Amino acid sequence: MNSDSLPRVRTVYVVLGTKAQLIKMAPVMVELQKRGVPYRFILTGQHRETMDELLKNFGIRHPDSTLYDGPDITGIFQMIVWMVRILWKILRDRRAIFGADVRPDDVVLTHGDTFSTLLGALMGRCARIQVAHVESGLRSFHVFHPFPEELTRLMVFHLSDLYFCPGDWAVKNLASYRGVKVNTQLNTLYDSLRLIETLEPSSTLRIPDELFCVFSIHRFENIFQQKRFQEILRYLAMTAQHIKVLFILHPPTVQQLKNFGLMEGLKMETGVELRPRYNYTDFIKLVQKSAFLVTDGGSNQEECFYMGKPCLLMRKATERHEGLGENVMLSEYDEERILHFVQHYQEYQRAPVSLAASPSEVIVRTLYPSLYHDEV
Repeated sequence: MNSDSLPRVRTVYVVLGTKAQLIKMAPVMVELQKRGVPYRFILTGQHRETMDELLKNFGIRHPDSTLYDGPDITGIFQMIVWMVRILWKILRDRRAIFGADVRPDDVVLTHGDTFSTLLGALMGRCARIQVAHVESGLRSFHVFHPFPEELTRLMVFHLSDLYFCPGDWAVKNLASYRGVKVNTQLNTLYDSLRLIETLEPSSTLRIPDELFCVFSIHRFENIFQQKRFQEILRYLAMTAQHIKVLFILHPPTVQQLKNFGLMEGLKMETGVELRPRYNYTDFIKLVQKSAFLVTDGGSNQEECFYMGKPCLLMRKATERHEGLGENVMLSEYDEERILHFVQHYQEYQRAPVSLAASPSEVIVRTLYPSLYHDEV
């Protein structure tokens, strides 16, 4: 790729809304701060409850603008109403949000596949500035697996001008889209984990003395369909017959357990210990000490790949390539596959990934190449 083909960038507007986005974009903002690049941090407010501690852990300043200050957005209908209100607010108060000096050579930096990702891209279009998409090019090629993330990605691809892709395979998925594609080699999550390695867990984090695994389920397609949710809980009970299970209670998961009348039965399950949702540092430290992770989170899949940790992915399809065929088993909700993994998880242990380059530095270097001219 020729750097002359890159759009000229003056000011970066980092638009984020969820905990996962902040975790992955924190290293990029750290690099911007390190290089003395002024940027505006806009928080959509999709998640609020878990943001402050993450900002402190990563050394990130508080947002310049927060578009929503209510409870976390979790339901689909709630998200649609929230998006419409914020887009109207942007059209009405563009200068207050972006600043009075917004220009066409500015860029919105949006991330991933959430509703806040799409909102960030739409904000860039409304402000008539460039849109750069981080973690771009991921595809599952199944519209409903995962849902609605696959549809969100497709819409964001059409709205973007600059694509930061975590591998050649992701770049190839964008062959039919206009704009500049940049291969960052790995996801910025790799940099996040390196930053987390320097932090200590909370004094309240309890690590079991016995062998244990971590079970973390929260995705729409898994917890909002009662039949599928009950099936996963059956796999949870099956796993607990072989190893102690720490089941992480995400707020949407708790709500659906109550809605389906499943919470009391789960509390009585032998070998299962219910744990609250942790801050990012504590969660990673817990997973590092575990035998393996069972999850439906794509970010967790990547984290386990970078750590070399055995991971059972409780999904039918995944948009990510990291770890598949190595330390990650895609369950496809198949009982035999799941049981084989639980009984032979040691076969999936791998050495941690080691890369000298920084994906976050690649992003900032692409946007501001002149800042790196003196470096080899």
